[in-house]
Amino acid sequence: MNFLLENGLVYQAGKLQKMDLLVQNGLITAFGQNLGRLLGDINKIDVSNKLVSPGLVDVHVHYREPGFTYKETIKTGSLAAAHGGFTTVCAMPNLNPVPDTAERLVNVIAKNKADGVVHIKQYAAITAGLKSEQINDLAALKQAGAFAYSNDGSGIQTAGTMYQAMKQAADLGMPLVEHIEDNSLLNGGVMNEGSRSHELGLPGMLGLSESSQLARDLILAQKTGVHYHACHLSTKESVELMRLAKSKGINVTCEVAPHHLLLSDEDIPGDDAYFKMNPPLRDESDKAALLAGLLDGTIDMIATDHAPHSHEEKVGGMCQASFGITGSETAFTLLYTHFVKSGKLTLEMLLDKMSSAPAKAFGMKNAGELLIGNPADIAVFDLDKESEIKEEEYLSKGTNTPFTGDKVYGKTIMTFVDGKLVYQKED
Repeated sequence: MNFLLENGLVYQAGKLQKMDLLVQNGLITAFGQNLGRLLGDINKIDVSNKLVSPGLVDVHVHYREPGFTYKETIKTGSLAAAHGGFTTVCAMPNLNPVPDTAERLVNVIAKNKADGVVHIKQYAAITAGLKSEQINDLAALKQAGAFAYSNDGSGIQTAGTMYQAMKQAADLGMPLVEHIEDNSLLNGGVMNEGSRSHELGLPGMLGLSESSQLARDLILAQKTGVHYHACHLSTKESVELMRLAKSKGINVTCEVAPHHLLLSDEDIPGDDAYFKMNPPLRDESDKAALLAGLLDGTIDMIATDHAPHSHEEKVGGMCQASFGITGSETAFTLLYTHFVKSGKLTLEMLLDKMSSAPAKAFGMKNAGELLIGNPADIAVFDLDKESEIKEEEYLSKGTNTPFTGDKVYGKTIMTFVDGKLVYQKED
Protein backbone atom coordinates (compact mmCIF):
# COMPACT_ATOMS: atom_id res chain seq x y z
CA MET A 1 0.00 0.00 0.00
CA ASN A 2 1.46 3.34 -1.11
CA PHE A 3 0.10 6.53 0.42
CA LEU A 4 0.96 10.03 1.51
CA LEU A 5 0.02 11.46 4.90
CA GLU A 6 -0.33 15.18 4.18
CA ASN A 7 -0.03 18.20 6.46
CA GLY A 8 0.35 16.33 9.75
CA LEU A 9 2.16 17.41 12.90
CA VAL A 10 4.88 14.75 12.65
CA TYR A 11 6.96 13.60 15.63
CA GLN A 12 10.31 12.73 14.09
CA ALA A 13 13.82 12.71 15.55
CA GLY A 14 12.53 14.09 18.84
CA LYS A 15 10.81 17.10 17.29
CA LEU A 16 7.33 18.05 16.13
CA GLN A 17 7.14 19.47 12.60
CA LYS A 18 4.32 20.09 10.15
CA MET A 19 5.13 18.02 7.07
CA ASP A 20 4.13 15.15 4.79
CA LEU A 21 5.16 11.52 5.18
CA LEU A 22 5.38 9.13 2.23
CA VAL A 23 4.90 5.36 2.56
CA GLN A 24 5.79 2.98 -0.27
CA ASN A 25 5.77 -0.82 -0.15
CA GLY A 26 5.31 -0.79 3.61
CA LEU A 27 8.31 1.47 4.30
CA ILE A 28 8.74 5.15 5.10
CA THR A 29 10.44 6.64 2.05
CA ALA A 30 10.27 10.44 2.40
CA PHE A 31 9.43 13.42 4.57
CA GLY A 32 8.88 16.92 3.25
CA GLN A 33 6.65 19.83 2.39
CA ASN A 34 4.07 19.71 -0.41
CA LEU A 35 5.13 16.23 -1.53
CA GLY A 36 1.73 15.69 -3.12
CA ARG A 37 2.58 18.08 -5.94
CA LEU A 38 5.57 15.95 -6.88
CA LEU A 39 3.98 12.52 -6.69
CA GLY A 40 1.00 12.71 -8.98
CA ASP A 41 -1.40 9.79 -8.69
CA ILE A 42 -0.96 8.47 -5.15
CA ASN A 43 -3.43 7.89 -2.34
CA LYS A 44 -3.36 11.12 -0.32
CA ILE A 45 -4.64 11.11 3.27
CA ASP A 46 -5.21 14.54 4.75
CA VAL A 47 -4.09 14.57 8.38
CA SER A 48 -4.20 18.33 8.86
CA ASN A 49 -4.35 19.26 12.55
CA LYS A 50 -3.58 15.65 13.51
CA LEU A 51 -0.55 14.22 15.30
CA VAL A 52 1.48 11.71 13.28
CA SER A 53 3.57 9.61 15.62
CA PRO A 54 5.76 6.52 15.52
CA GLY A 55 3.63 3.56 16.46
CA LEU A 56 3.69 3.39 20.25
CA VAL A 57 5.71 0.66 21.97
CA ASP A 58 4.41 -1.20 25.03
CA VAL A 59 6.82 -3.55 26.78
CA HIS A 60 4.17 -5.00 29.12
CA VAL A 61 0.90 -6.61 28.00
CA HIS A 62 -1.00 -9.80 28.87
CA TYR A 63 -2.71 -11.59 25.99
CA ARG A 64 -3.95 -14.69 27.88
CA GLU A 65 -3.56 -17.11 24.97
CA PRO A 66 -3.07 -20.02 25.37
CA GLY A 67 -4.99 -20.97 28.48
CA PHE A 68 -7.25 -18.05 29.30
CA THR A 69 -8.90 -17.03 26.05
CA TYR A 70 -12.15 -16.15 27.83
CA LYS A 71 -10.23 -13.09 29.11
CA GLU A 72 -8.41 -12.12 25.90
CA THR A 73 -6.96 -13.60 22.73
CA ILE A 74 -3.94 -12.61 20.70
CA LYS A 75 -6.32 -11.22 18.08
CA THR A 76 -8.43 -9.12 20.47
CA GLY A 77 -5.42 -7.97 22.47
CA SER A 78 -3.52 -6.84 19.40
CA LEU A 79 -6.62 -5.11 18.01
CA ALA A 80 -6.89 -3.25 21.31
CA ALA A 81 -3.23 -2.26 21.00
CA ALA A 82 -3.84 -0.89 17.49
CA HIS A 83 -6.87 0.99 18.80
CA GLY A 84 -4.57 2.68 21.30
CA GLY A 85 -1.93 3.59 18.70
CA PHE A 86 0.52 0.80 19.65
CA THR A 87 2.30 -1.05 16.86
CA THR A 88 4.83 -3.05 18.92
CA VAL A 89 3.97 -4.85 22.15
CA CYS A 90 5.75 -7.34 24.38
CA ALA A 91 3.59 -10.13 25.77
CA MET A 92 4.15 -11.64 29.21
CA PRO A 93 4.46 -15.41 29.76
CA ASN A 94 1.84 -16.05 32.47
CA LEU A 95 -0.04 -18.41 30.16
CA ASN A 96 -1.11 -22.06 30.28
CA PRO A 97 1.07 -23.79 29.32
CA VAL A 98 3.76 -21.36 30.37
CA PRO A 99 6.33 -20.74 27.60
CA ASP A 100 9.13 -22.20 29.70
CA THR A 101 10.53 -24.57 27.07
CA ALA A 102 11.73 -23.87 23.55
CA GLU A 103 8.87 -25.89 22.04
CA ARG A 104 6.19 -24.04 23.97
CA LEU A 105 7.76 -20.69 23.19
CA VAL A 106 7.94 -21.44 19.47
CA ASN A 107 4.23 -22.31 19.50
CA VAL A 108 3.25 -19.04 21.18
CA ILE A 109 5.45 -16.98 18.83
CA ALA A 110 3.88 -18.68 15.81
CA LYS A 111 0.39 -17.93 17.13
CA ASN A 112 1.35 -14.30 17.82
CA LYS A 113 2.52 -13.95 14.23
CA ALA A 114 -0.55 -15.65 12.76
CA ASP A 115 -3.20 -13.81 14.80
CA GLY A 116 -1.63 -10.51 15.81
CA VAL A 117 -2.34 -7.32 13.88
CA VAL A 118 0.65 -5.55 15.51
CA HIS A 119 4.22 -6.69 16.12
CA ILE A 120 4.22 -8.95 19.20
CA LYS A 121 7.47 -9.78 20.96
CA GLN A 122 7.20 -12.68 23.39
CA TYR A 123 8.71 -13.03 26.85
CA ALA A 124 9.88 -16.45 28.02
CA ALA A 125 9.58 -17.54 31.64
CA ILE A 126 12.61 -17.39 33.94
CA THR A 127 11.62 -20.44 35.98
CA ALA A 128 9.59 -23.57 35.29
CA GLY A 129 5.88 -22.88 35.66
CA LEU A 130 6.65 -19.37 36.96
CA LYS A 131 6.70 -20.78 40.46
CA SER A 132 9.51 -23.25 41.09
CA GLU A 133 13.13 -22.42 41.69
CA GLN A 134 14.18 -24.41 38.65
CA ILE A 135 15.68 -21.98 36.15
CA ASN A 136 14.70 -22.76 32.58
CA ASP A 137 17.12 -23.43 29.74
CA LEU A 138 17.57 -19.74 29.00
CA ALA A 139 19.96 -20.34 26.11
CA ALA A 140 17.43 -22.58 24.35
CA LEU A 141 14.69 -20.00 24.94
CA LYS A 142 16.85 -17.29 23.40
CA GLN A 143 17.50 -19.53 20.41
CA ALA A 144 13.73 -20.13 20.11
CA GLY A 145 13.05 -16.40 19.81
CA ALA A 146 12.52 -15.03 23.32
CA PHE A 147 12.42 -11.24 23.51
CA ALA A 148 13.51 -11.27 27.17
CA TYR A 149 12.93 -13.28 30.33
CA SER A 150 10.26 -12.55 32.94
CA ASN A 151 8.11 -14.19 35.60
CA ASP A 152 5.66 -11.31 35.55
CA GLY A 153 2.76 -11.87 37.87
CA SER A 154 5.05 -13.53 40.41
CA GLY A 155 8.12 -12.13 42.08
CA ILE A 156 11.07 -14.51 42.39
CA GLN A 157 11.19 -15.14 46.12
CA THR A 158 14.69 -16.61 46.47
CA ALA A 159 17.77 -14.42 46.05
CA GLY A 160 19.86 -17.39 44.97
CA THR A 161 17.50 -18.18 42.10
CA MET A 162 17.47 -14.57 40.97
CA TYR A 163 21.26 -14.34 41.17
CA GLN A 164 21.77 -17.44 39.04
CA ALA A 165 19.14 -16.32 36.52
CA MET A 166 20.78 -12.89 36.24
CA LYS A 167 24.19 -14.43 35.65
CA GLN A 168 22.85 -16.62 32.87
CA ALA A 169 20.88 -13.77 31.26
CA ALA A 170 23.95 -11.53 31.40
CA ASP A 171 26.08 -14.20 29.71
CA LEU A 172 23.45 -14.48 26.99
CA GLY A 173 23.15 -10.71 26.53
CA MET A 174 19.43 -10.85 27.32
CA PRO A 175 17.30 -8.55 29.52
CA LEU A 176 15.74 -9.89 32.70
CA VAL A 177 12.40 -8.20 33.40
CA GLU A 178 10.94 -8.61 36.85
CA HIS A 179 7.70 -8.26 38.75
CA ILE A 180 9.11 -7.07 42.08
CA GLU A 181 7.13 -8.45 44.99
CA ASP A 182 8.04 -10.15 48.27
CA ASN A 183 5.11 -12.43 49.02
CA SER A 184 5.88 -12.51 52.74
CA LEU A 185 4.95 -8.81 52.98
CA LEU A 186 1.61 -8.98 51.13
CA ASN A 187 -0.45 -10.19 54.08
CA GLY A 188 -3.37 -11.18 51.87
CA GLY A 189 -3.87 -7.56 50.87
CA VAL A 190 -6.10 -6.35 48.04
CA MET A 191 -5.15 -2.64 48.01
CA ASN A 192 -2.41 -0.39 49.36
CA GLU A 193 -1.85 -0.56 53.11
CA GLY A 194 -2.68 2.89 54.46
CA SER A 195 -5.35 5.20 55.78
CA ARG A 196 -7.68 4.51 52.85
CA SER A 197 -7.55 0.72 53.28
CA HIS A 198 -8.37 1.23 56.96
CA GLU A 199 -11.30 3.49 56.09
CA LEU A 200 -12.67 0.88 53.68
CA GLY A 201 -11.96 -2.03 56.01
CA LEU A 202 -9.96 -3.86 53.35
CA PRO A 203 -6.69 -5.77 53.88
CA GLY A 204 -3.65 -3.80 52.75
CA MET A 205 -0.49 -4.63 50.78
CA LEU A 206 2.70 -3.08 52.13
CA GLY A 207 4.74 -0.93 49.78
CA LEU A 208 7.74 -2.66 51.33
CA SER A 209 6.79 -5.77 49.37
CA GLU A 210 7.99 -3.93 46.26
CA SER A 211 10.85 -1.75 47.47
CA SER A 212 12.56 -4.40 49.61
CA GLN A 213 12.76 -6.87 46.73
CA LEU A 214 13.86 -4.13 44.33
CA ALA A 215 16.73 -3.28 46.67
CA ARG A 216 17.80 -6.93 46.61
CA ASP A 217 17.58 -7.14 42.84
CA LEU A 218 19.53 -3.94 42.23
CA ILE A 219 22.45 -5.23 44.29
CA LEU A 220 22.35 -8.51 42.37
CA ALA A 221 22.17 -6.63 39.07
CA GLN A 222 25.21 -4.60 40.04
CA LYS A 223 27.12 -7.80 40.76
CA THR A 224 26.09 -9.64 37.59
CA GLY A 225 25.99 -6.79 35.05
CA VAL A 226 22.67 -8.00 33.62
CA HIS A 227 20.26 -5.57 31.98
CA TYR A 228 17.64 -5.61 34.73
CA HIS A 229 14.26 -4.02 34.05
CA ALA A 230 11.81 -3.36 36.88
CA CYS A 231 8.13 -3.60 36.00
CA HIS A 232 5.43 -1.16 37.10
CA LEU A 233 7.13 0.90 39.82
CA SER A 234 4.54 2.14 42.31
CA THR A 235 6.26 3.53 45.42
CA LYS A 236 8.40 6.55 46.20
CA GLU A 237 11.00 4.25 47.79
CA SER A 238 11.29 2.31 44.53
CA VAL A 239 11.85 5.52 42.57
CA GLU A 240 14.58 6.58 44.96
CA LEU A 241 16.26 3.17 44.81
CA MET A 242 16.21 3.27 41.02
CA ARG A 243 17.61 6.80 41.02
CA LEU A 244 20.47 5.67 43.27
CA ALA A 245 21.16 2.59 41.13
CA LYS A 246 21.42 4.69 37.99
CA SER A 247 23.78 7.13 39.73
CA LYS A 248 26.01 4.12 40.48
CA GLY A 249 26.04 3.09 36.82
CA ILE A 250 24.07 -0.13 37.31
CA ASN A 251 22.57 -1.43 34.06
CA VAL A 252 18.91 -0.91 34.99
CA THR A 253 15.74 0.41 33.39
CA CYS A 254 12.20 0.68 34.68
CA GLU A 255 8.62 1.47 33.72
CA VAL A 256 5.54 3.08 35.23
CA ALA A 257 1.94 2.26 34.34
CA PRO A 258 -0.56 4.98 33.41
CA HIS A 259 -2.92 4.11 36.26
CA HIS A 260 -0.20 4.67 38.87
CA LEU A 261 0.49 8.12 37.40
CA LEU A 262 -3.19 9.03 37.21
CA LEU A 263 -4.72 7.61 40.40
CA SER A 264 -3.95 7.10 44.07
CA ASP A 265 -5.71 5.04 46.71
CA GLU A 266 -7.61 8.19 47.66
CA ASP A 267 -9.45 7.86 44.32
CA ILE A 268 -10.86 4.44 45.21
CA PRO A 269 -14.55 5.19 45.84
CA GLY A 270 -15.32 2.04 47.79
CA ASP A 271 -15.08 -1.71 47.54
CA ASP A 272 -14.84 -1.51 43.74
CA ALA A 273 -12.84 -4.26 42.01
CA TYR A 274 -12.16 -2.12 38.95
CA PHE A 275 -9.62 -0.37 41.21
CA LYS A 276 -7.93 -3.66 42.20
CA MET A 277 -4.56 -4.06 40.54
CA ASN A 278 -1.10 -5.33 41.39
CA PRO A 279 0.87 -3.39 42.39
CA PRO A 280 -2.02 -1.48 43.92
CA LEU A 281 -2.74 2.22 43.67
CA ARG A 282 -0.49 3.81 46.28
CA ASP A 283 -0.87 7.10 48.16
CA GLU A 284 -0.61 10.64 46.84
CA SER A 285 3.07 10.98 47.79
CA ASP A 286 3.90 7.85 45.80
CA LYS A 287 1.96 9.15 42.80
CA ALA A 288 3.86 12.45 42.95
CA ALA A 289 7.19 10.63 43.18
CA LEU A 290 6.38 8.56 40.09
CA LEU A 291 5.68 11.67 38.02
CA ALA A 292 8.86 13.32 39.33
CA GLY A 293 10.82 10.18 38.39
CA LEU A 294 9.35 10.23 34.91
CA LEU A 295 10.25 13.90 34.48
CA ASP A 296 13.86 13.57 35.66
CA GLY A 297 14.57 10.41 33.66
CA THR A 298 14.75 7.99 36.56
CA ILE A 299 11.76 6.18 35.05
CA ASP A 300 12.62 5.28 31.47
CA MET A 301 9.24 4.53 29.94
CA ILE A 302 5.50 4.10 30.29
CA ALA A 303 4.06 0.60 29.90
CA THR A 304 0.38 -0.27 30.27
CA ASP A 305 0.43 -3.65 32.05
CA HIS A 306 -2.74 -4.33 30.01
CA ALA A 307 -4.40 -7.09 32.06
CA PRO A 308 -7.86 -8.04 30.79
CA HIS A 309 -10.28 -10.14 32.86
CA SER A 310 -13.79 -11.42 32.31
CA HIS A 311 -16.77 -9.57 33.74
CA GLU A 312 -17.33 -12.37 36.23
CA GLU A 313 -13.81 -11.99 37.60
CA LYS A 314 -14.36 -8.30 38.32
CA VAL A 315 -17.79 -8.30 39.93
CA GLY A 316 -18.29 -8.32 43.67
CA GLY A 317 -15.80 -6.86 46.09
CA MET A 318 -12.05 -6.54 45.99
CA CYS A 319 -11.46 -9.57 48.19
CA GLN A 320 -13.01 -11.90 45.60
CA ALA A 321 -11.97 -10.25 42.32
CA SER A 322 -8.87 -10.75 40.18
CA PHE A 323 -6.05 -8.20 40.13
CA GLY A 324 -5.67 -6.21 36.92
CA ILE A 325 -6.72 -3.30 34.73
CA THR A 326 -6.82 -2.90 30.96
CA GLY A 327 -4.77 -0.11 29.42
CA SER A 328 -3.94 -0.49 25.75
CA GLU A 329 -6.92 1.50 24.48
CA THR A 330 -6.85 4.33 27.03
CA ALA A 331 -3.17 4.97 27.84
CA PHE A 332 -2.20 7.67 25.35
CA THR A 333 -5.45 9.58 25.41
CA LEU A 334 -5.59 9.68 29.24
CA LEU A 335 -1.96 10.72 29.62
CA TYR A 336 -2.23 13.36 26.90
CA THR A 337 -5.38 14.80 28.49
CA HIS A 338 -4.17 14.85 32.08
CA PHE A 339 -0.48 15.64 31.67
CA VAL A 340 0.19 17.33 28.32
CA LYS A 341 -2.88 19.56 28.22
CA SER A 342 -2.24 20.55 31.84
CA GLY A 343 1.38 21.44 31.07
CA LYS A 344 2.95 18.83 33.36
CA LEU A 345 4.55 17.00 30.42
CA THR A 346 5.46 18.13 26.94
CA LEU A 347 3.97 16.20 24.06
CA GLU A 348 7.49 15.34 22.91
CA MET A 349 8.32 13.79 26.29
CA LEU A 350 5.12 11.75 26.38
CA LEU A 351 5.78 10.42 22.88
CA ASP A 352 9.38 9.60 23.77
CA LYS A 353 8.35 7.67 26.89
CA MET A 354 5.78 5.70 24.88
CA SER A 355 7.75 5.03 21.70
CA SER A 356 11.45 5.73 21.22
CA ALA A 357 12.54 5.28 24.85
CA PRO A 358 11.23 1.71 25.29
CA ALA A 359 12.52 0.73 21.85
CA LYS A 360 15.95 2.13 22.63
CA ALA A 361 16.13 0.60 26.11
CA PHE A 362 15.48 -2.88 24.73
CA GLY A 363 17.46 -2.50 21.52
CA MET A 364 14.44 -2.91 19.26
CA LYS A 365 15.37 -2.32 15.66
CA ASN A 366 12.93 -0.46 13.41
CA ALA A 367 10.54 0.43 16.27
CA GLY A 368 9.70 3.68 18.02
CA GLU A 369 11.08 6.03 15.35
CA LEU A 370 9.86 7.46 12.06
CA LEU A 371 12.94 7.09 9.87
CA ILE A 372 13.42 6.68 6.13
CA GLY A 373 13.76 2.98 5.41
CA ASN A 374 11.94 1.91 8.58
CA PRO A 375 8.71 -0.10 8.45
CA ALA A 376 5.73 2.25 8.30
CA ASP A 377 4.52 1.69 11.87
CA ILE A 378 2.54 4.87 12.39
CA ALA A 379 -0.20 6.20 14.66
CA VAL A 380 -2.39 9.22 13.93
CA PHE A 381 -4.12 11.01 16.84
CA ASP A 382 -6.73 13.76 17.08
CA LEU A 383 -5.47 16.15 19.75
CA ASP A 384 -8.22 18.75 19.39
CA LYS A 385 -11.54 16.94 19.62
CA GLU A 386 -12.94 15.93 22.99
CA SER A 387 -14.53 12.50 23.16
CA GLU A 388 -15.73 10.01 25.74
CA ILE A 389 -14.13 6.66 26.58
CA LYS A 390 -16.96 4.24 25.83
CA GLU A 391 -17.13 0.58 26.77
CA GLU A 392 -18.81 -0.35 23.51
CA GLU A 393 -15.79 0.94 21.58
CA TYR A 394 -13.27 -1.38 23.28
CA LEU A 395 -11.75 -4.01 21.03
CA SER A 396 -10.27 -5.90 23.97
CA LYS A 397 -12.42 -8.56 25.60
CA GLY A 398 -11.60 -6.88 28.89
CA THR A 399 -13.57 -3.85 30.04
CA ASN A 400 -12.02 -3.80 33.53
CA THR A 401 -10.98 -0.17 33.84
CA PRO A 402 -12.34 2.66 35.99
CA PHE A 403 -11.65 5.17 33.21
CA THR A 404 -14.74 4.30 31.15
CA GLY A 405 -16.85 7.42 30.81
CA ASP A 406 -13.94 9.87 31.12
CA LYS A 407 -13.83 12.81 28.71
CA VAL A 408 -10.50 12.89 26.89
CA TYR A 409 -8.51 14.29 23.99
CA GLY A 410 -6.01 12.50 21.76
CA LYS A 411 -7.99 9.52 20.54
CA THR A 412 -6.47 7.36 17.83
CA ILE A 413 -7.66 8.05 14.28
CA MET A 414 -5.56 5.52 12.35
CA THR A 415 -2.86 2.97 13.06
CA PHE A 416 -0.59 1.47 10.39
CA VAL A 417 1.66 -1.57 10.79
CA ASP A 418 4.17 -2.17 7.97
CA GLY A 419 2.15 0.33 5.97
CA LYS A 420 -1.09 -1.63 6.41
CA LEU A 421 -4.09 0.09 8.00
CA VAL A 422 -4.92 -2.03 11.06
CA TYR A 423 -7.20 0.42 12.88
CA GLN A 424 -9.36 3.32 11.72
CA LYS A 425 -11.73 5.30 13.90
CA GLU A 426 -15.31 5.15 12.75
CA ASP A 427 -16.96 8.50 12.09
